[in-house]
Amino acid sequence: MLWEYLPCGRNPMELVKIQGASKRTQEPRNLTVEEFHGILGHVKREPHRTMILTAMCLGLRVSELLALKWRDVDWKRLRVRIERGAVRNRIDDAKTAYSRKPMPIDAGLAEVLLAWRRKSEFVNDDDWIWASPAMAGEKPYFYTSLLAAVQAAGKKAGIEGIGWHTFRHTYRTWLDETGAPTGVQQKLMRQADIRTTMNVYGDAIPETMREVNGKVAKMALRA
Repeated sequence: MLWEYLPCGRNPMELVKIQGASKRTQEPRNLTVEEFHGILGHVKREPHRTMILTAMCLGLRVSELLALKWRDVDWKRLRVRIERGAVRNRIDDAKTAYSRKPMPIDAGLAEVLLAWRRKSEFVNDDDWIWASPAMAGEKPYFYTSLLAAVQAAGKKAGIEGIGWHTFRHTYRTWLDETGAPTGVQQKLMRQADIRTTMNVYGDAIPETMREVNGKVAKMALRA
């Protein structure tokens, strides 16, 4: 169908049902503030440490985190555009139109990112924020090495079963702890269907989004 050998029609996979395939085998891991800082305390290498802080402060999918470029950050208005994702070092557009919504950046996180930019070899606007020196900056870091770094830090902190998506799940939990309205949480999680967030409807304004996101960022950046 893609190459026009066949006329476009119904996706045949829609006809396939696999019992239990859509159910989680275990509940996603959420971290307390203390557990998060316990893990972070065992991450000294850069850019791993800054990547973890960015993931926790913004609740990004790891594919979105990896595909950030310096030009995506609006330093004056303190926000970041989520334009693309990186999966197995293949770069593609962001998951959905909702995924591409700009995110507010806490001033503390902006300072952390600027500190990393001063250390990085790749600082041009069109460079990857997490450009891999092994790839001469042409590609961002590969996911598997980053996963190993997070899991090793978790093991040292006595916390098993974590990965990069743990930070997105935790971000959602911390949003709840701030008492944020459901609509604000949906906007910050950038999910098209609010049922994905918690099955309730609501609305949000940018000022409220920035305030709520700032509360979560301060939990992550408290040190």
